[in-house]
Amino acid sequence: MRIGLITSAPGHPLLAATTALLVPGHRVVHLDPGTAVPDTADEEPLADVYLLKARTPRALELAAALERRGAPVVNSSAATALCQDRTAMADLALRAGLPFAPTRTFPALADLASGPPLTGPVVVKSRHSRRQDLVARVDGDARLRELAAAAPGEPVVVQDFVPNSGDDHKLWVVGEQVFAALRRSELAPGGRGPTRPLPDAGLPAGWAALARRVGEVFALDVYGVDVLDTGGGAPVIVDVNAFPGIRGQAGAPEALAALALSRSGGDERRERRERPEDPEDPEGQGGRERGEGQGGREGPEGREEGRGAHATR
Repeated sequence: MRIGLITSAPGHPLLAATTALLVPGHRVVHLDPGTAVPDTADEEPLADVYLLKARTPRALELAAALERRGAPVVNSSAATALCQDRTAMADLALRAGLPFAPTRTFPALADLASGPPLTGPVVVKSRHSRRQDLVARVDGDARLRELAAAAPGEPVVVQDFVPNSGDDHKLWVVGEQVFAALRRSELAPGGRGPTRPLPDAGLPAGWAALARRVGEVFALDVYGVDVLDTGGGAPVIVDVNAFPGIRGQAGAPEALAALALSRSGGDERRERRERPEDPEDPEGQGGRERGEGQGGREGPEGREEGRGAHATR
């Protein structure tokens, strides 16, 4: 089998370990979205499946060109793009009934700063997720004006602060397998702390199933879900990201290798939508095709994994 990696960093630990597992019996090829030309994609032989570990516009364009030729891409270009728009992300999650943090959108940070005074602490994020985007806890109008002075035209989303322990629950899903860790939030006192592995037994009841449900809603096969425990195991989702790094998680490369093999064009063991779920048309009867295994941060291709994930500090 021929497996394609759409990434500018094939040496990323997850991809390198997955490649090592695949190469004894399969060929792994690398497509750098920074140099590959989507318009010439028709000239290259198709791989049986592509893993999209990139989020730049060029990477999404390249993935879409491959999809038009019939190649399975994990995750799909549509699902990956949706996760870059925090307004669309929140809207889909809330309409699907997921416990996602309520999110308000402003066309520019200056509009937020010139509006009514804040009534409590909020978290302000760039609407469009990318590397080094804006993610800040704002406790008062003075801080808000400082941010607006630095980037007045930045489209933003706002989420109310929800008291919590200051730890993010990082849930990563590869196919059906859930991995978990705790990480001190960058917005907590003292800033971001190390990632601490969390066994399945350490997750509150129902959280693993919730993580898998997110994949169904967003049509993702490899993804991360950032969750806050607001007390008593009550979850609030504050971010969803396509194909995160999943560093240091035992079994993740094995799960990704197995997923790649199962998502080849000839495998019919599991059907997955190409596009995120429409909560008003959950069975996909509105004319949308159903696709095989075509679902649908960290690294040089997109936002850093976990940036902007902490909506409710």
